[in-house]
Amino acid sequence: MSLIWHDKPVILGGSPILEEPVSIAKPTLPEMKKIQDEFRQIYHSGMVTNSNYVQRFEERAADYLGVKEAVCVSSCTSGLMLVLKALELTGEVIIPSFTFFASGHALLWNNLKPVFVDCLPSTYNLNHNIINEYITPNTSAIMAVHIFGNPVEIESIQRIADDNNLKVIIDSAHAIGTRYRGRLVGSFGDAEVFCLSPTKVLTAVEGGIVTTNNQELARRLRIGRDYGNPGNYDCEFPGLSARMEEFNALIGLKGLEDIEEIVAKRIRLVNIYQKNICQIPGVLFQQIDAGNTSSYKDLGIIINKDEFGLDRDKLAYALDIEGIATKKYFYPPLHQQRLYSRYQQYPLTATEYVSNNILCLPLYSHMEEKIVQDICHAIWRIYSYREEIAGISIQ
Repeated sequence: MSLIWHDKPVILGGSPILEEPVSIAKPTLPEMKKIQDEFRQIYHSGMVTNSNYVQRFEERAADYLGVKEAVCVSSCTSGLMLVLKALELTGEVIIPSFTFFASGHALLWNNLKPVFVDCLPSTYNLNHNIINEYITPNTSAIMAVHIFGNPVEIESIQRIADDNNLKVIIDSAHAIGTRYRGRLVGSFGDAEVFCLSPTKVLTAVEGGIVTTNNQELARRLRIGRDYGNPGNYDCEFPGLSARMEEFNALIGLKGLEDIEEIVAKRIRLVNIYQKNICQIPGVLFQQIDAGNTSSYKDLGIIINKDEFGLDRDKLAYALDIEGIATKKYFYPPLHQQRLYSRYQQYPLTATEYVSNNILCLPLYSHMEEKIVQDICHAIWRIYSYREEIAGISIQ
């Protein structure tokens, strides 16, 4: 798509390219006919929570990810909360500010202090090169995040943790199907926690999976998701009501059967985006390091106003009028949010640059390639009329 499109964008009175509005994300669910018999079986059995299908899902997930233990929970957030509780962490935890607030919430719920570290402006991930500067005698762990499914530099982080006797928890909410140096994430650190909500690459409608090679930790997590009750009604620690429903496990199981195909499809769609709009000045894609594979839970681009001619917000506004939904993930970053601003100790220049200029484009696993091409067409014609659009006020 190297040519400049001369038809006017909708914001200047042109006609929409797309026949129907496009959502930022949609859940890719199994066909009803593939699950209806088992759904009825679950319903009529009366065993609707944390039973046979949950166990099967755990076994299948552990096998796929190459890890000893997988523990299903009600959400990624509850999984993160339980991991931190089960590890009995205290003090400070190093964490990126450029992440979804659930990462930080899990710390606060465990009375842990977040220590925000800047991101890399190319990958959006935690800057592993500067972590050592933030470690104090009160530091107990590092929480890394695979942003949008792009694997963080795990080996460097693990080496730093080992040298300082720290735990490593990985928020892998976006990262089912992601590969770090050719190896599926899931078995790194002390634990990884995946999300299965409707916007994720693999969905169970709602839910999460915690993976670990630490069998004692897995035991505590299974107790923790049931209030901390080991089965004798004598709680070991204050847990949560965080069990996964059988219906969710069934949907997750069916989706897991196709996970490699799902990730491959998302990569193909991202390649179409890149091929068609990479030539536009001021459009920068997230860098995926050599040897790594992103699951692309989200596709984020950085808009350089000086080169593109419009800022991120103006582009988002013009696309919205076209019927194309976008998201400014993650804006504002944690350290600029009311709840977390008190914890900022150090400059976070790269985080603020990425957050102020990032725009996530529509991406879901069953998306038609033509829709991606049409979105690229819309971006091209907005760019082509950037000077006229620049004078329009955002309502």
